[in-house]
Amino acid sequence: MTVSPSSLLKTDLSQSPSLARLQDLASNLWWSWTPQARQVFEALDQTLWRHTQHNPIKQLQEVKPERLAKLENDIVFVRHYTAALKAFDEYLAATDHWFGRHYPHLVNSPIAYFSAEFGLHNSVPIYSGGLGILAGDHLKEASDLGIPLVGVSFMYSQSYFRQIVGPDGWQEAVYESFNLEESPIQPALTPSGTPCRIQVELGARPIVCRVWQIRVGRILLFLLDTNVPENTPADRTLSGRLYGGDLTTRLAQEILLGIGGVRVLRALEIHPRMWHANEGHAAFLNLERIREMVQQGISFEEALEAVRQSSHFTTHTPVPAGHDVFPVSLIDQHFSGYWEQMGLTREGFYNLGKHPNDSTDQFHMTPLAIRLSGSINGVSLEHGHVSRRMWHCFWPEFPEERVPIHSITNGIHVPTWIASEMAHLYCKYLGANWLNESDDTALWHRILDIPDQELWEVHQYLKRKLLSFVRQRIQSGWMEGRLQAHQVIAGGALLEPYALTIGFGRRFATYKRANLLFHNPDRLRKLLHNRWQPVQFIFAGKAHPADEPGQRLIQEVYHFAKNPEFGGHITFLENYDMHVAKFLVQGVDVWLNNPRPPLEASGTSGQKAALNGIPNLSVLDGWWKEGYDGANGWALPLGPEGLDDQAKDDHDAEALYRILEQEVVPLFYTRDPDGIPHGWVTIVKNAIRTNAPRFSARRMLKEYAERFYVTGSSVEESGRTLEQAS
Repeated sequence: MTVSPSSLLKTDLSQSPSLARLQDLASNLWWSWTPQARQVFEALDQTLWRHTQHNPIKQLQEVKPERLAKLENDIVFVRHYTAALKAFDEYLAATDHWFGRHYPHLVNSPIAYFSAEFGLHNSVPIYSGGLGILAGDHLKEASDLGIPLVGVSFMYSQSYFRQIVGPDGWQEAVYESFNLEESPIQPALTPSGTPCRIQVELGARPIVCRVWQIRVGRILLFLLDTNVPENTPADRTLSGRLYGGDLTTRLAQEILLGIGGVRVLRALEIHPRMWHANEGHAAFLNLERIREMVQQGISFEEALEAVRQSSHFTTHTPVPAGHDVFPVSLIDQHFSGYWEQMGLTREGFYNLGKHPNDSTDQFHMTPLAIRLSGSINGVSLEHGHVSRRMWHCFWPEFPEERVPIHSITNGIHVPTWIASEMAHLYCKYLGANWLNESDDTALWHRILDIPDQELWEVHQYLKRKLLSFVRQRIQSGWMEGRLQAHQVIAGGALLEPYALTIGFGRRFATYKRANLLFHNPDRLRKLLHNRWQPVQFIFAGKAHPADEPGQRLIQEVYHFAKNPEFGGHITFLENYDMHVAKFLVQGVDVWLNNPRPPLEASGTSGQKAALNGIPNLSVLDGWWKEGYDGANGWALPLGPEGLDDQAKDDHDAEALYRILEQEVVPLFYTRDPDGIPHGWVTIVKNAIRTNAPRFSARRMLKEYAERFYVTGSSVEESGRTLEQAS
């Protein structure tokens, strides 16, 4: 059955025909990064907009018909609505975008972008953290630039878990069914108009997937869904949870993503000229492409070379646990008979996924992706160095610097993450077209023209907005009867609007060291309780439900948050997601990041903070190693080489306390007679000026296009070199 967007609505927009295209706006996530469109939905019903957490599909389901009838005659609303529709139609129809101007001959040649998760908006909860947020920003910026991308991922029937922190600080993971009717997801249709379905064999077991789609501006994202009647009850849950289940489930998901994703694009008659695997989860896609060619009569060697020349792979993690590995016995169960279709023996097939330094019977997804891709990149300059060292074993005869793994540093989608108040300020001083030129470093020098007082006042407003959001969440939890008194304090009820506020928001993995601040409780206590220069910290983040050490980190932070000696100065916000993240990266005074180097591949939360005028205090790892210049934030100096983890933590904790005590806190509280901290605002301006253009997704996508998607120079160069990795 074909489901139309309008059939999902409780409110019948046909009764308000002049407003019928509200559904068109709501069904394309373009609205989520376009203030003009968001303002229309906010004006539609401000209270409902807030209660639906800015979800226009749900809002349109619940808005009263009489409200729509009233708005039809509201001249101001109709004018804004009409202007937003005009901007929307012009955006979709435009051909004079960046890609169209520079590569008009390739505008109809798609690039397929595969990722296990996409962080687009809270109304589409198919993401868990940084990898998904990066992938979502990748799609949005590709849309803005006109890059002809198509995305492929999963339609998870259960959204990534909702986090509840109990009175003892232990994380509870609550999985809830994803309500399709409250999201902008629609069935994907084949060119003949029928719902798209594909089949993938897991060994002798056929798995049927239906396919959904999401419109992300000009981009289509296709999602595989195994929850169909043709599958067994167990197989219907294969697309149930992101990063859930055991190794068998994980392998099945990655087969469906890679092999099934290729078959989805074939069924939709989409013929990519380039294939981009975002992490090793999707590496099986290139096995399927080789199989197709061999079945058409091409030799394996010729098919391998053709696949390499049109494939790109982005690796995201220097942490060994982040690279998927499966036992050969499990691979046998799912791929028996498949390697013959590729023209390979069993041994030849397993050699594709063999790690050069692993003598055990294991199949490695990252080595598979390396061998089948013509070009590879890490996600920061430092991560490029780490990855070349990490995978040097593939090219032992080469010096490490010649290992063909490139670097493109991650960036953020500026329209998604900029506070509207900051955007207005930038429009005033950088020019009305600043968003389209957000990767132009010269443009951002005009930041210095903003009066200190004006910039400071905007930031103070955003800080008050953050604290108001925190208190609203506490109030809701208290009224629901699920919070005890000490949890109210731990949740931020006593946060002070004028105190130096430092934010820490990210996944709680042990290497990210959320507890580094608590290394010396006595020293921390003095820092927090300085009567004239108080400091407070806001923590947020989830640990994977299977990561017990990460959950213990949350418990440790929560212990300090509810301790009367620290209470009111340390806060833990539960259920960190995109909605919470926006308040944090726009409202705190400093962004703290202290992973154990060199385990931070890139990180992007600090980039979002810098865009909004929030300086970073971070270790010299990931993106900050190339972003820090000595005048745009603070950096924890690297310790001597050869230290064990405990010694590294001791060194970095000492540096963190010293920088806070001697630099950050005094500078924040040094004010003129009008209360303006001019020295601090200078750091803020430098943070914006130096980081905003360099770490934007606009710069990032242009690099991907010019270096890998279009020119092929790096592909050809790496392709020749990668032959030696086979």
